[in-house]
Amino acid sequence: MVLASAAHAQSAAPAAKPAAAAAVAPTAAQIAALKSMSSEDTPIGDILDNPAAKAILAKHLPDVVASDQVDMARGMTLVAIQSYSPDVITDAKLAAINADFKAQGK
Repeated sequence: MVLASAAHAQSAAPAAKPAAAAAVAPTAAQIAALKSMSSEDTPIGDILDNPAAKAILAKHLPDVVASDQVDMARGMTLVAIQSYSPDVITDAKLAAINADFKAQGK
């Protein structure tokens, strides 16, 4: 009985993920906004508030998105905070983020 319950619980868990993902799906306007975003000019708060942009940021800089201090940097750009963590926020990662913004923006 315990194994059957565990198997049922495991099969039920993945069903919850798509519902959660659907709740934060970006709108067409948010996707379009990606084209005008950049690590140089867009405040981190704007990136975090846009689900499509936040997903790109999380892909390249997951520790930044997960940081409990990220809210303090909402008014700053990624380039501006690079000096605080140059080993994590590298020029290559910023270039990749910019490329993803442009590629995914429609």
